[in-house]
Amino acid sequence: MPTRRTFLQTTSAASLAAAQAGAQTRSPNDRIQFALIGAGGMGMGDATSAIAQKGTKIVAVADIYEGRLTRSKELWGNDLFTTRDYREVLSRKDIDAVIVATPDHWHARIAREAMESGKDVYVEKPMVQKIEDGAQLIEASAKHNRILQVGSQRVSSIVYQKAKELLASGAIGELNLVEAWWDRNSAIGAWQYSIPPDATPQNIDWDKFLGSAPKHPFEPIRLFRWRNYKDYGTGVAGDLFVHLFSGLHYVTGVEGPARVHATGGIRFWRDGRDVPDVMLAICDYPAQGKMPAFNLALRVNFVNGANENSGFRFVGSEGTLQIGGGVTVSKVPRAVEPGYTIDTFPTAVQQEFLRQYREKYPPTVPTADSILPQSEEKYNPPRGYSDHLDHHRTFFNAVRSRKPVIEDATFGLRAAGPALLANRSQADQRPYEWDAQKLRVKA
Repeated sequence: MPTRRTFLQTTSAASLAAAQAGAQTRSPNDRIQFALIGAGGMGMGDATSAIAQKGTKIVAVADIYEGRLTRSKELWGNDLFTTRDYREVLSRKDIDAVIVATPDHWHARIAREAMESGKDVYVEKPMVQKIEDGAQLIEASAKHNRILQVGSQRVSSIVYQKAKELLASGAIGELNLVEAWWDRNSAIGAWQYSIPPDATPQNIDWDKFLGSAPKHPFEPIRLFRWRNYKDYGTGVAGDLFVHLFSGLHYVTGVEGPARVHATGGIRFWRDGRDVPDVMLAICDYPAQGKMPAFNLALRVNFVNGANENSGFRFVGSEGTLQIGGGVTVSKVPRAVEPGYTIDTFPTAVQQEFLRQYREKYPPTVPTADSILPQSEEKYNPPRGYSDHLDHHRTFFNAVRSRKPVIEDATFGLRAAGPALLANRSQADQRPYEWDAQKLRVKA
């Protein structure tokens, strides 16, 4: 019986040569054939957006739960190739690109092996479960000349592009603070995903799901709600902080924080999970390029009883810029006079202070024209706009053109690194320092 090692050795070389040759000769009008590895909710959403792109076709799906393979054929046709073993997908010469939407602990391995087999890769965020795995993806992308794009769609959003332009133009003056949040108030929002009635050992390749994770008896909840467990996921930081880091880094153009300090805990969803449902982090960003030093405050709350929303608030010396469904720039004019606090001074000193003050700021008679307006400018995307579609368009355009994407492996690790450090900080109850240029934790 062939082992995993001999399987990969006999298929990778041929697949790599054929796929790389195809990438060099493909016409911009040729159809791109892609496969989905991991057909959960996010994976099927990714595949749907990919199918919507001009000149693409889904030809294969890999998943360890048989029900999702059946559902994939229901959605995309009985001629679809399906398998529980993703290596069968990577061995096919007719597949140009793969979408990797597995649980987090499989991201790095499958993405690397896909690039080694000559495939371009769209990998869901966070790019890696462990910071130490990031370097191998950066190296594999360069060595094999493969496109790798991480799935944080804000980097391709016209809303975030507008925010980037406004911030760079000085719309709010000098940046000093950024607040970012992602709150939820529902069971599904807190990862209480449905478990199918046919979740049995016969329908699920349990050992393949576990992969490099610690061995554990068959327990379907750990598969279908894998985000709740450190063994397979990366908690709220890997699921949502990483989106916020990606959006922030794109808008500001910075590489990352120098220090991360996080706290949080399980406040409501006591369902067996071992990751927080409320998490806060403070990050220190040093001056980088044209961007001054600033602080970032992050929040995720899965028990926000008031509302569910996410967004950014960039605070500057001259106003604020908020990102929600669109972009809003708000400004309140500063007072012409600074004012004074002299009541505790002796009378003679008060009089001398006032004399000097009025020389600098002569009294004026208020008029209607002297009332300065508070301004607010709103920039909203077209109705029905989808940054998810735009992000997949970016990926497939890069597959055709071979031009680099913004959210490549290096960008992906610069977002995943501080997010994963937030997890480490919360668990160890201490801050951590991060080297955003060398992409490593400082000792």
